[in-house]
Amino acid sequence: MDARARDGIRDEIYDLAIIGGGVNGCGIARDAAGRGASVVLLEQGDFAGATSSASTKLIHGGLRYLEHYEFRLVHEALAEREVLWGIAPHIVRPLRFVLPHHAGLRPAWLLRLGLFLYDHLGGRRRLPATRALDLTRDPAGRPLREGYRRGFEYSDCWVEDSRLVVLNALDAAERGADIRRGARVVSAQREPEFWRIEVEEDGARHLVHARALVNAAGPWVHEVLAHVLRANSPANVRLVQGSHIVVPRLYEHDRAYIFQNADGRIIFAIPYEHDFTLIGTTDRDYGSTPGKPVASAEEIAYLCAAASEYFKAPVTPDQVVWTYSGVRPLYDDGASKAQEATRDYVLELDDVDGRVPVLSVFGGKITTYRRLAEHAVQKLAPYLPAAGKASWTGTAPLPGGDFAVTDQPRVVGQILRAHPWLDERLARRLVVAYGTRAMRILDGARSAGDLGRVFGADLTEAEVRYLMREEWARTAEDVLWRRSKLGLRFTAEETAALDAFMAQGAPHRAASTPLKGAAQ
Repeated sequence: MDARARDGIRDEIYDLAIIGGGVNGCGIARDAAGRGASVVLLEQGDFAGATSSASTKLIHGGLRYLEHYEFRLVHEALAEREVLWGIAPHIVRPLRFVLPHHAGLRPAWLLRLGLFLYDHLGGRRRLPATRALDLTRDPAGRPLREGYRRGFEYSDCWVEDSRLVVLNALDAAERGADIRRGARVVSAQREPEFWRIEVEEDGARHLVHARALVNAAGPWVHEVLAHVLRANSPANVRLVQGSHIVVPRLYEHDRAYIFQNADGRIIFAIPYEHDFTLIGTTDRDYGSTPGKPVASAEEIAYLCAAASEYFKAPVTPDQVVWTYSGVRPLYDDGASKAQEATRDYVLELDDVDGRVPVLSVFGGKITTYRRLAEHAVQKLAPYLPAAGKASWTGTAPLPGGDFAVTDQPRVVGQILRAHPWLDERLARRLVVAYGTRAMRILDGARSAGDLGRVFGADLTEAEVRYLMREEWARTAEDVLWRRSKLGLRFTAEETAALDAFMAQGAPHRAASTPLKGAAQ
């Protein structure tokens, strides 16, 4: 990175600047930094602070997208399941889905055809194939109402979405990217050779110059275009709200359900955090101005009613222990219903007449973030001297994921042998969250007391300090809802005590990381 002073303001020069610290922005930062480009990522809040932590948490092909003939998207997404499982076996795991057959909705032959395509479109290698189920005999039929006698079972994968985002940011930083949390872009203007970007951090403003710019602001992509870049775009974004509910565990087995609704939508019921069931999602148009979405009483009632059509025991709003909502920035393809809008992504490159380029990201989904990042870097390759290198992100493990997909029990065993005093359930949770990097949290500890204060559940001071030092965590919300889901087990008093501890100035990762291969 080349830095100089201009008018008393620190001025830095990069190959690529990225606005937005969701899964797409962090994925692009990782890809470009790994090819040798100097990268700065600017996120005004926390990583995965909006849409990217509010998904259904599935790495899936999207079975229902076949009905809309989105074969390219389904093929790419199906292929990515095993790729992402391979590079992040700590936060990604295979999951079997049970699809009960409902005589009044999609016919069985259509479901079989769709599942045949699902099995064969994406180059499935390790995931088990589809099979038919007799729900009168299979344990998956026990929680269901009496009318469901047959069904199908197929494979997809589960991911902890917010951890996927922060691990991409962490890997980008370790490959030389300058990853900045709490950096608000005030304005961006084209100059003959660079974008001139004014950034506000901690109440102070400074300039960043970049040879290329990526607008990966998610639901705010048009806001950034209109009010920060002062640019127009022929593409439109359609904001669609999806809400989820979490209830106490509804059944004992470890499979998920996919339910068809009479309105043509589907919902999932998924085992969640050992003691809960996650149900979602809704699809409704959100409006034109992104904000902080919340699940409405109508959406909660809808999800409860949809699940109750299938489960013997009714699901009611008073059972709900937590809700979350996200606004999906879908590419507006003119579909009449929100549920029919494409989940594919569009990358719009504005470099008319040789102007310094800006690439805006419309749409996309968690499953295809890595391929989106590859395509984005390829589009920008003429402007990034290092970006012509071969794609690499599909084989390099994310931080902590440097073990085989079947080796998670072995990693847990290694940790327990090195720390025989450690509670086994805590060891498993640490490995599921951090993989082999769980050892960094435990480094130097010779007893449970060496991990320091326990704030609630099994969250220790050692883990909190690690998250502040390595993963940019600043508040209890960052730790309890994005770096983990321990918020489900914390009281208000415990949360306040954690916030107070973190506000005392425990170590933060530095805002700027020294760059390798920086622009000169």
